[in-house]
Amino acid sequence: MSENAEIEAGERGGNELDAELLERREAALAQVVKFGDPVLKSKASPVRDFGPGLRAEVERMIAIMRGAMGVGLAATQVGVLRRLLVFQAGPDSEPTALVNPEVEWFSEEAVVAEEGCLSLPRVSMDVERPLHARFRGLDVDGEPVRIEASGLEARVLQHELDHLDGVLILDRAPRAQRKGALRALREGESYGPPLDEHEAGDQAGEHREPKSTA
Repeated sequence: MSENAEIEAGERGGNELDAELLERREAALAQVVKFGDPVLKSKASPVRDFGPGLRAEVERMIAIMRGAMGVGLAATQVGVLRRLLVFQAGPDSEPTALVNPEVEWFSEEAVVAEEGCLSLPRVSMDVERPLHARFRGLDVDGEPVRIEASGLEARVLQHELDHLDGVLILDRAPRAQRKGALRALREGESYGPPLDEHEAGDQAGEHREPKSTA
């Protein structure tokens, strides 16, 4: 559906638009590999070939990410074991692809934030990550790229890079949250960090960021 059609739908009524967005999100999520699939614990291989096939894969991943209302997506999350990710850390940002990404630098300053994952339905956990980072890689044409990122963008890139190494937020969350999340995943239920942990962090002056889903 085009942007103009979405506006027209919104004029017809918010409930109808919500239903359409929900249906689109479910269709996009159906294309994402879910927890329990061994591909999510596998390390991706470097991309060697650049051309129309890679560009088509990037376009497909961006469409899935946007449809699922995520802010990032790694190729492993769509069953492709190649070192490729896409991200869009803000509504006004352009969706970007990064091929064969590597970390050049992490800041010593780290923050805790609640993270969700398109591959872990209805589950979120607290994850501590460096606040600033610098990444390098290639664009879809094979040209060198460097990205200086902070805040949400840095977090999203770290999250997706973890996916390419077979690492999930389950592996980085506090032990108690990991146990609660695993139980919820097994039973098909929802899970989020206990409110008292968030309150304790706020009282201690702990730096928290808004929840992100990638």
